[in-house]
Amino acid sequence: MLKTPLGRLRFIGLIEGISYLVLLGIAMPLKYLLEMPIAVKIAGSLHGVFFVLFMLALAHVFFANRWSILRALGAFVASLIPFGNFVLDAQLKKEEASMKRS
Repeated sequence: MLKTPLGRLRFIGLIEGISYLVLLGIAMPLKYLLEMPIAVKIAGSLHGVFFVLFMLALAHVFFANRWSILRALGAFVASLIPFGNFVLDAQLKKEEASMKRS
C-alpha cells in the first residue's frame, strides 16, 4: 500500500479520517460535557499534523498521476466531511486495482 503515491494517499487518508472522527466524536464531547479541553488540544494537534500530511500526499498524487484540478478538489472536500475519507478510500482502492490490472 505504501509503495505508490496513491497507496500512500490512501494510508494517510485513513489515518486522517480516523483522527477527525476522534476529534469530533470523542475529544469535543470530552471538552464540552466533561470540561476536559486537553482532549481537543491533543486530538486537534494530531489531526492537524495528519491533515497536513494528507495535503502533501494529495499534492504528490496530483502531480504523479496527473489528476485534474476537480479530482484533487474532490479529494480535498472529502477530507473535510466526516467519513468522507473512507468514501474516498473506496474509490481510490478501485482506481489502484484498475491501475494494477493495466
